[in-house]
Amino acid sequence: MAASDTKPQGPNNPLLVLGKISAILDAFTLSRPTLTLTEIREATGMPTSTVQRLVTNLVAQGFLDREEDSFRVGMKMAYWAAPATRGIEMLDLFTPLLKDLRDLTGETTAFFKAEEAYRVCIALAETRHALRREMHVGRILPLHAGSASHVLLAWRPELLEKILSSPLEPLTEFTITSSEDLEAAARRTRRDGFSITVGERDDGASGLSAPVFDASGVLIGAVTISGPTLRMPHSVCEGWVESLLSTAERMTRLMGGRFPDEARS
Repeated sequence: MAASDTKPQGPNNPLLVLGKISAILDAFTLSRPTLTLTEIREATGMPTSTVQRLVTNLVAQGFLDREEDSFRVGMKMAYWAAPATRGIEMLDLFTPLLKDLRDLTGETTAFFKAEEAYRVCIALAETRHALRREMHVGRILPLHAGSASHVLLAWRPELLEKILSSPLEPLTEFTITSSEDLEAAARRTRRDGFSITVGERDDGASGLSAPVFDASGVLIGAVTISGPTLRMPHSVCEGWVESLLSTAERMTRLMGGRFPDEARS
């Protein structure tokens, strides 16, 4: 029997409807949590009549909430999401996303958290290239050099103040050793929502990082892509920013998190 004979066809195909519902829900992001019908239609490419019908049903079932002329993901979804991540360690949640980002870019991806005056790698997906930057889970690194450090300091002003209270050790000729320059790098990272560095921590190495937040809008850590500069010049890093930010947002969502109000300011 042909595969086409085993499932219903046409507009009432439940799999087709589920795909459309998924597309509508995927249109909402942490940076665009509310959307109008027009914006949903533009994001999904579906006809206006289809969007209106499905959105009306989604509101009726509590999957979407209405706010005047806009819509947002309903609280019912959060209620269902809580059991999905309960009891699952951050490492288990983040590693599949790091692998996806590694496979997309071909370079090593990692997740860093701040610990005292250092940053620690707590999750990793290594590149398959023979030439790579040395990195392993548990590695401890200085907190004043590299893109992940910029992210970890950008949303932790008390930590930045602590780091600036001691001399900034030069690791390469491009390491930031001036308090004013490190403060400027943190401000720029907070304004842009990500950081790209070349040669700050290791000669001939590049990195780009973005923040991940918890439910209170507090910084959890930084997701990073890193590799040799010969494969990751600044222009290549710039081309990966959207993929990096998308991964950071997915991690934030998995933690039930949200961007702080000023995260994009």
